[in-house]
Amino acid sequence: MAKYAIGDLQGCFTPLIGLLDQVNFNPNQDHLYFVGDIIARGPDSLACLEFLYQHAGSISITLGNHDLHFLACLALGVAPNPKDKLDAVFASPKCQKYADLLRSQPLAIWLETQQTFISHAGIHPSWNIAQALEYARFAEAIYQSTKAPEFYANMYGAHPGLELDKLSEQDKFKAIVNVFTRMRFLKQNGELDLKNKSGLKDAAGLTPWFELNQTPTDTTLLFGHWAALEGETNKKNIIALDTGCVWGGPMTMINIDSGEKYQHS
Repeated sequence: MAKYAIGDLQGCFTPLIGLLDQVNFNPNQDHLYFVGDIIARGPDSLACLEFLYQHAGSISITLGNHDLHFLACLALGVAPNPKDKLDAVFASPKCQKYADLLRSQPLAIWLETQQTFISHAGIHPSWNIAQALEYARFAEAIYQSTKAPEFYANMYGAHPGLELDKLSEQDKFKAIVNVFTRMRFLKQNGELDLKNKSGLKDAAGLTPWFELNQTPTDTTLLFGHWAALEGETNKKNIIALDTGCVWGGPMTMINIDSGEKYQHS
């Protein structure tokens, strides 16, 4: 049984199939870990969702910002951004089933045997693995509950800070979601900068979260979200899997056990 982690799909279905063909993916034996942003901006979000739905027993997803935005739009009755190209998804008779599949997925995954942590945007340097998983479970319990819509309505806007014990339930949810799905650069005080989406050469006095990371070097961190990195973190155990497929780059996949990488444009 092989375990593979795959970078942001963002509606790019053909490269996904190309990657799986490279390794002769067998859904009866292998497992796929997607780092989130399954949908939006690319040409075929519907096909990506249908594939995941058909292979639900062989996949896990750490939800990304685009995935949560889709769930929020659906729950709140808000039309998606036309740039997200999600009309076919919202028009599908299986739209709610796709949403239910996404809602059942976590924000973070810990693979004990492989000592590997997976999330969409990473892990805040002030959190250890156990804390990160605790915070992820807190947020998951909310978006998997009937009170999810009221939290979706408060999910955007200014970052509320990271003193989680001092925050309201809604702001704690927002802070955790921001870290797991939107984080790139940090300010000097450790707070998230949610504006700069550039690469490392344009840091403008900010620090990428992984430069401050305290996770032991025998632990591997897998994340997506940050296409401008082009897969480079300069850290052997911190692996960026979003290589900008939707923007013309390749899609990247890694064998979690062996570390072998595969790409398909």
